[in-house]
Amino acid sequence: MKRWWPLVALASAQFVMVLDQSVMNVSISTLVDDFDTTVTTIQAVITLYCLTMAMFMLTGGKIGDIIGRRRAFVIGLVIYGCGSAITAVAPTVQVLAFGWSILEGIGAALVMPALVALIAGNYEGRERNTAYAVIGGVAGAGIAIGPILGGWATTELSWRIVFVGEVVLVIGILAMTRLIGDALRPGAAPRLDWVGTILSASGLGLIVFGILQSSTWGVVQPKDSPVEPFGFSLAPFVVGAGVMLLWAFVVWQRRREAHGRDPLVHLSLLKVPPLRAGLVGLLSQNLILMGVFFTVPLYLQLVLGYDALETGIKMLPVSITMFVASAVGARMASRFSVRGVVRAGLVITLLSILVLLATIEPTLDESAFALSMGGLGIGMGLLASQLGKVVQGSVDASGRGEAGGLQFTGQQLGSSLGVALIGAVVLSGLTSAFVTNIQSDPRISQEASAQVTEAVDGGIDFVSSSQVAAATTEAGLDEATSAAIVDGYEEAQLQALKAGLLGAALLALLSLPFTRELPHGELEPVPDDAGVTV
Repeated sequence: MKRWWPLVALASAQFVMVLDQSVMNVSISTLVDDFDTTVTTIQAVITLYCLTMAMFMLTGGKIGDIIGRRRAFVIGLVIYGCGSAITAVAPTVQVLAFGWSILEGIGAALVMPALVALIAGNYEGRERNTAYAVIGGVAGAGIAIGPILGGWATTELSWRIVFVGEVVLVIGILAMTRLIGDALRPGAAPRLDWVGTILSASGLGLIVFGILQSSTWGVVQPKDSPVEPFGFSLAPFVVGAGVMLLWAFVVWQRRREAHGRDPLVHLSLLKVPPLRAGLVGLLSQNLILMGVFFTVPLYLQLVLGYDALETGIKMLPVSITMFVASAVGARMASRFSVRGVVRAGLVITLLSILVLLATIEPTLDESAFALSMGGLGIGMGLLASQLGKVVQGSVDASGRGEAGGLQFTGQQLGSSLGVALIGAVVLSGLTSAFVTNIQSDPRISQEASAQVTEAVDGGIDFVSSSQVAAATTEAGLDEATSAAIVDGYEEAQLQALKAGLLGAALLALLSLPFTRELPHGELEPVPDDAGVTV
């Protein structure tokens, strides 16, 4: 049993990191009320948390190579614990963003790459495969418990209690870190590439920020854009600037390698087909999952009127089946190819989203909804059981820190893009559908239609229909017109949510061709002379 105490500490850290996102997703409407803000703002806070991790995962992995993975793990936990404490007492949404999105994000960026490297350093052979399977299962457990725990705490006590509990868990994990053997990087410690850090973080940040703001500023045609370059929305220019910075990052990394200096990440790692396919899969998996997890609570809470606990219970099937499928999937690799398991996961995910799409109606079809949630969990669990193992198994010991950084960069970039992209589709679709419904409704006069169209021209937030009814009454509209506007808004809500889920289904379909580079059989260790050791 003593042999497995390091895994207990590492798995506990994984659990804490995963718990955060699922807790916040079911608490969206409560957070909006507590901080007197909007769904768009909470969407930005959730996105920023994932984005902070994505921006600094490569740097976190490199820091682990420089100072030692265990030390990076400890420092990251301390920063994460401080962020959790600040989040628990946050008086404003700005403080919430600082504690949760920034500090916890930076802490996680140090912890996660170190975590996967420490597993590889503390276990070998079958024990290592078992350890990775446990980590995948614990991630599934975090997703399983998160909605229920977050829903119960939010409804019965306060969502803040969860973060108090995280502080206690972090202290317990820190007390166990002495049991973890350090996973030292072979050779001399590298130097941190500060220029590469700035370029990669800025590039990723601008891309996600531009996508996030597209629902407000407009995708191409300007809506509420602060400036209108050449008559267009600012959003595509922000995204374009991010792409240029990432291009500059690639050029800079190649230049440092050519001059014999340590880059932030050896781009030669991306020449390994299984690793490259694994990273694409991780990005896609998290993009789809977080997009769906952002959309479903809006439907359950703001359309159907469920509270956070009821939302957590309704989403429980996805959590349970993901936990089970991640554990079963780890054993399936010995009988089926990695490629086959991943493809099966994507197909099941696609079909489940299509079933979910059909359930987005004014009243909930309990059976179909539960079936779609359970199927989504199976699909996601199968992906989770394979992709992390593929990434780590594609490199030798010298590359595990960087591979871990790439792995979690892919995951968190997918998460941030999922919330930003699917959220932008939902919010843009809501505005477009609402305006169309109002203008085509014969019950609404041209004057009232023009008044509403002008009011929502810059975009609208996802709110309950009762809030829309109150706004129409405050505007002095008659009862019949008010009822017609509310009907148009409720229909627009369903149309927008369906658009978001359709986008998620399309992403699952587009991910299938990228599985061709995944191993067809057992993953073979990469030899040291393959040009991917670092």
